[in-house]
Amino acid sequence: MTIHFIGAGPGAPDLLTLRGRDLIAACPVCLYAGSLVPEAILAHCPAGARVVNTAPLSLDEIIDEMARADAAGQDVARLHSGDLSVWSAMGEQLRRLREQGIAYAITPGVPAFAAAAATLGQELTLPGVAQSVVLTRTPGRASAMPDGETLANFARTGTTLAIHLSIHNLDHVVAELAPFYGDDCPVAIVWRASWPDQKVIRGRLESIAARLDPAMNRTALILVGPALESEDFDDSRLYAIGYDRRFRPQSADSPFAHADEQRETP
Repeated sequence: MTIHFIGAGPGAPDLLTLRGRDLIAACPVCLYAGSLVPEAILAHCPAGARVVNTAPLSLDEIIDEMARADAAGQDVARLHSGDLSVWSAMGEQLRRLREQGIAYAITPGVPAFAAAAATLGQELTLPGVAQSVVLTRTPGRASAMPDGETLANFARTGTTLAIHLSIHNLDHVVAELAPFYGDDCPVAIVWRASWPDQKVIRGRLESIAARLDPAMNRTALILVGPALESEDFDDSRLYAIGYDRRFRPQSADSPFAHADEQRETP
């Protein structure tokens, strides 16, 4: 039996992956983070499934649910919002499962920063402007930040920052970033990205705090960096005429011209 950790996506039920949907439909037990996972996703649970909202449960209670299902020979769909690779609290659950010898598998989901970028209609990496995206957060009650992982250190790169779980610290975010990006640097706040009631606020570091709706006090992503509005960037070489690449060799002498034939030769 397997505990299936499934990234449920950023909010819109139809952004759930096909694999995630099929696993939910196949598992007789579903544990979901009720504060963040939309109930519409639970419609994929099979009839008669045990569906448990884990929001009020402790870690021990969640693991007990998993262990009982495993002992009963039942697969479990464990749903978390967004993607499981960041800030999901999955790591501590996996550690407990390894200690108990319970099998698990992980199905990725659409992350919040990708949904936010789609909402903005933006690419976050533009040639000559930014080629990295830093996913980070500010310290919170649940998790402190390790030494060195400061906004100031990340800001020194000048690249695109996707700052999670920090909307309540917006003044601190602005104060840390302004010396490196400048007061005029573009900022976008996307609240509840992909949900029906999503909202977007665009502005500059110097003015974004004044534009924030006080009701937007959680589930908001802060994006910062010149890539958010730059039009003065180079085309990538990917589709450029004359750019020699495996899928578009430019001459018979190209090292890529006969690559497929060479792979197929027995």
